[in-house]
Amino acid sequence: MFRPFISFLSRDLAIDLGTANTLVYLKDRGVVIDEPTVVAMRRDTGAVMAVGLEAKIMLGRTPEAIRALRPMSDGVIADYEVTERMLKYFIIKSHGRRFFVHPRVLVCVPSGITEVEKRAVRDSATHAGAREVLMVYEPMAAAVGAGLPVHEPGGNIIIDIGGGTTEVAVISLSGIVTNTSIRIGGDEMDVAIDKYLRKTYNLLVGEQTAEQIKLQIGSAFPLEKKETMDIRGRDIVEGVPRTLSVTSTEIREALSEPVSAILRAVHQTLEQTPPELAADIVDRGIYMTGGGSMLRGLNDLLHRETDLTIHLVDNPLTTVVAGAGRILENPDEFRKVILSENRR
Repeated sequence: MFRPFISFLSRDLAIDLGTANTLVYLKDRGVVIDEPTVVAMRRDTGAVMAVGLEAKIMLGRTPEAIRALRPMSDGVIADYEVTERMLKYFIIKSHGRRFFVHPRVLVCVPSGITEVEKRAVRDSATHAGAREVLMVYEPMAAAVGAGLPVHEPGGNIIIDIGGGTTEVAVISLSGIVTNTSIRIGGDEMDVAIDKYLRKTYNLLVGEQTAEQIKLQIGSAFPLEKKETMDIRGRDIVEGVPRTLSVTSTEIREALSEPVSAILRAVHQTLEQTPPELAADIVDRGIYMTGGGSMLRGLNDLLHRETDLTIHLVDNPLTTVVAGAGRILENPDEFRKVILSENRR
């Protein structure tokens, strides 16, 4: 008897549950949360100390009694219990109250997700307070958020480069015709930078430093002018802090492996595309979104490798959740893109 009352009090949510960041879209309000997917907890009691941005600041800086961790890995849940607590925190925060919060939730998931991983997402959201859990594939949500005509019979290709995954998909008639999902994204780029500095200079840096290097001087294509950056880390051999100057050319070399993997995923998807849809793609080009798509020169490299026009969408960091929000606001129009429980 209380279900209609609770439904009235709780607005529906769309959640882009990413490896690097989690974004929440509240129905009729828009994007209300955009925070790092990080949770800080006490080791002894398991009590949550901080979530989101406050917890990310603690990464690599916590005392022994506290651990700051990322509960998502490669776009899927790595720590079920911590993900559940994080989702509960975000659901409560988005509504601004702790009681009578049981919304319908639409979660964006990688197109390469397994049935077991789907079940983990559904169970985590349910235990976090959702009264109903729906899912949509990330590339489909990204295409809707980019304003592509997903209902039409023409072919649209979109590349979504997130923190843990890269999704390349050809979409037509409200479905994914062909796709490639690889568990390589922005986080793998950070790891590649860290490995390069260790191997070349015996310098150990934290993940936040590696990310800052990527953002400041990272590129996938030669820059007009070589750039340099002073970085600080710990010398592996001497065990003391050290400052080192690195160039954008070196960092481009460090990023070559994950960037090459993304290029292979694009080529693989294009090779599997039916000829009729391939002709549409030649006319329309490739749409690129996600935080990883902002790596400088990546659009130029993709253009050189595919000879297609590359469109970097506006606000690439929020395209997926914006698309999920549009689906949430117009359920009848986008009914076909929402996943049923018995199919991938």
